[in-house]
Amino acid sequence: MIKEFEFGSTSSIVNSSQMCAQKIVEYVCCQDGGCCECCLNGKKQKLTKSDIQHSFRHSNSRLDSTSSYAESYRSFRDRVESDSATSRTDSVSSASQISGDYRKGMNTPIIDMKPIEFWAANRESVQPRQGRRRLPSETEISIENFQRDLYEVDEDSEPCLTDEEKLAKFQLGQIHIGLQYEVSTKVLVVKVIESKDLPPPYCLDENKQDLAHSNPYCKVCLLPDQKNSQQTSVQRKTQSPTWNEYFMFEIPFHEAQMRTLEILIKDFDRFSRHCIIGQVYLPLANINLIKGGHMWKPLMPSTKERQDLGEILLSLNYLPSAGRLNIDVIKAKQLLQTDMIGGSDPFVKVTMVHFEKPIKTKKTTCKKNTIDPVFNESVSFNVTPQQLENTSIVITVWDYNSKSRDDFVGRVVIGKYGTGPHEFTHWNRMLNSHRSPVAQWHSLRTRQECDQVSPASIAVP
Repeated sequence: MIKEFEFGSTSSIVNSSQMCAQKIVEYVCCQDGGCCECCLNGKKQKLTKSDIQHSFRHSNSRLDSTSSYAESYRSFRDRVESDSATSRTDSVSSASQISGDYRKGMNTPIIDMKPIEFWAANRESVQPRQGRRRLPSETEISIENFQRDLYEVDEDSEPCLTDEEKLAKFQLGQIHIGLQYEVSTKVLVVKVIESKDLPPPYCLDENKQDLAHSNPYCKVCLLPDQKNSQQTSVQRKTQSPTWNEYFMFEIPFHEAQMRTLEILIKDFDRFSRHCIIGQVYLPLANINLIKGGHMWKPLMPSTKERQDLGEILLSLNYLPSAGRLNIDVIKAKQLLQTDMIGGSDPFVKVTMVHFEKPIKTKKTTCKKNTIDPVFNESVSFNVTPQQLENTSIVITVWDYNSKSRDDFVGRVVIGKYGTGPHEFTHWNRMLNSHRSPVAQWHSLRTRQECDQVSPASIAVP
């Protein structure tokens, strides 16, 4: 449609130009005395200047009517390639040559205009092909470029040892467990029955009060979820404890088959850290959980000594207009058991420290006979925005004793002198969201670990 309209406009312009030129010729001929057809036929007509001006006005009106359409395609014609530009240049030069020849005495001029090739503007540009990827040569490949640790065999895992060989090699005793998956309730039931032939306490810990007998208990979890672990009661002074305790894990059957059962047997010591006697890793993919059954498994040495002091959930909220810092102690889980019978009686102390000076201390109520307490209590401190930059909050979990000194469970420091990257992250989130509570779980640390990295922890007894 665009091409047809362009040619139609061009032909109208040519006809108007021819009519105008014909009027000029007739006017000149009639003035000279009759050399044109109108004089030879005896019908000589006298042309006046008004007739010629009327012809020019008619031609100009025709040209003006097409000018608006020509402007709409001006941007389109600017993108035409060099061959179209050359054709238009030739057309203009031929038109100028015709007008010069006409002044020399030629008759009706003929305007030769070449058509514009619009297809050139829509021509797609072809991208050059990218070169082939260069492969490294044999001289560039060296054995030093390989990561050797990815191909080394972990000798500690001992994947080829049988249960009898593990028992004879490590001599850490055995544990008797039972497994059963309840399809109707989608619950995996783990029964910790008993253990036997546990080794006596190691002499590496000088603070051990009794080196002849252990106080064993078990922690059970489904890896990789170590946070939702459960533990048995503590059996006093025995190397062959009996528990007969059940633990429930709500989990779909297809997901249970992808988990690994981890059982840690620990030696409880009130006056020292709880060392790990042995551990069992049992992949559930090779076990018929629907049928279930009981089995004896040898204990393996612990890969690393872990200090599981528990976790605490805290919420921080700062109100700058009121100058008040609110700390919500929500709950804790899997706290270190400090009482051999019946769990612990935990409570939390919250201390505000400005630089390295304790300002004020507040504490929550005591929760009886539990290692998974729920507090849902809030404490507040008056802190100006200027003081907030140099303020630290020391959170300490204690076990209440009525007849003796309270037992230290764990600590975490949040603020200027935080005890780790998670604590700094929680504090910065609170600073960036005033008037909005920000909650986060924190892993408790020992007093020695906190004192090594935080001056605020040293200032709090």
